[in-house]
Amino acid sequence: MNSENSQDFFRVDNLQKSFGGVRALKGLSFIVAPGTIKAVIGPNGAGKTTLFNLITGIFPPSGGSVSLNGVSINGRKAQEIARMGVSRTFQNVEVFDRMKVLENVMVGRHIQSRAGIISAGLRSVRMRREEREVRQSAFEYLEFVGLEHRAEELAGSLPLGEQKLLEVARALATDPEILLLDEPAGGLNTRETEKLANLIHRIQDRGITVLLVEHDMNLVMDISEEILVMNFGEKIAEGNPRQIKDDPLVIQAYLGEEVDYSDL
Repeated sequence: MNSENSQDFFRVDNLQKSFGGVRALKGLSFIVAPGTIKAVIGPNGAGKTTLFNLITGIFPPSGGSVSLNGVSINGRKAQEIARMGVSRTFQNVEVFDRMKVLENVMVGRHIQSRAGIISAGLRSVRMRREEREVRQSAFEYLEFVGLEHRAEELAGSLPLGEQKLLEVARALATDPEILLLDEPAGGLNTRETEKLANLIHRIQDRGITVLLVEHDMNLVMDISEEILVMNFGEKIAEGNPRQIKDDPLVIQAYLGEEVDYSDL
């Protein structure tokens, strides 16, 4: 995490969000250095998913800013933010159940397609060539996450673990610079979580920065280079896994939560 441009790669500055009289985020600030894996943790209701929703344009912030490579992404539509290099998965899996697995990934790839509406309407040579390229690229992303054998099946027929992998493939198909993973290990068994950890490292190896929200503390401590801890919409700690594990404010925030550090 020693890149010269780490301060400018991905920044959240004084980010705020209120829903009526409830302040969900209270001036949150942090940076993510390029090529790193950073986790966001905190008890339920800390504001973690709200943070992701603000970053990806689902909600507008009440104050503060988010920027990628020095360019503000505030106020932009979700699709435009995706084109700029920010993609995500969701806490509750969101796949197109009645579409084939391959088609789900093609949806993500089409965000970066170049053929215009007129070309598409006329089924131009350029459009047909690009469609073949999109299909081939989507299949390669399925291979990357290990779902190529499911390509022609309906997405809704996949078990939860494979639907989560499908979401990752679709997000990767947008060609992101930073990938936001919202509780990717939720509902997975031990073996599936181990495969997920390996996949996240392989994503990092491709030069993609990863920011994840996760409750599985063993996974967080295993793969993260930095951890941001939130509670009641605020940052209460930030540092490497060892620093976070021993931070008294983190321990206090997690009192009553099922967090197991015993084998770390």
